[in-house]
Amino acid sequence: GKLEYADIVKVDPLTKKEKAYATVIGTEPVRQTSTTQTPHEVCQDVVVQERLPERDGNVGGTVAGAVIGGLLGNQVGGGNGKKAATAAGAVAGGLIGNQVDKRHVGGRVVNRTERQCHTETATSESTKVTGYNVTYRNEDGTTGTMRMASKPGNRIPMGTSNAVTGYNVTYRYDGVEKTVKMDNKPSSDRLPVIDGQLVTQTAALDSNKQ
Repeated sequence: GKLEYADIVKVDPLTKKEKAYATVIGTEPVRQTSTTQTPHEVCQDVVVQERLPERDGNVGGTVAGAVIGGLLGNQVGGGNGKKAATAAGAVAGGLIGNQVDKRHVGGRVVNRTERQCHTETATSESTKVTGYNVTYRNEDGTTGTMRMASKPGNRIPMGTSNAVTGYNVTYRYDGVEKTVKMDNKPSSDRLPVIDGQLVTQTAALDSNKQ
């Protein structure tokens, strides 16, 4: 048949919405450090020293006081009166010595164990991952970075995009305009026509011959 051409008037792409994805090219964890202070009681056994009384308050001071009192009483009077004075001095000296001894501190030093406690505060730090800075590459080659709560896989969803599924091609032949759906965009501004019938399969081949 005779090969003729129809002039292309308009080409409209046919699109549909599809899920868009970006390729993950890097992830960096975001960490947060927190400080915790915990009070706790610490106890230990400590050896302390204390001084005992020099005498026991019952024997030592009494005996010493009686001896001194007796000597002083012996200096008074004579005969039976001297004996009475000596006895009275011994008794009085013993009482005085006993009271003085109770108030006197100057004995030996002894050790004893005493439990002592105090409060200390322990400080600890902990680190946890709160998210990820994700670097990605879109289908058109552009790159970007976004924060994500969890670590992604190899791809991340980026909403939707309009995918081209074909083309509505409007052409004019013999003064009449018609429209035909084509899978690919015409490579020239004409379409081949044989015996009045549009032949889209040969459009690309015919275009290469021009």
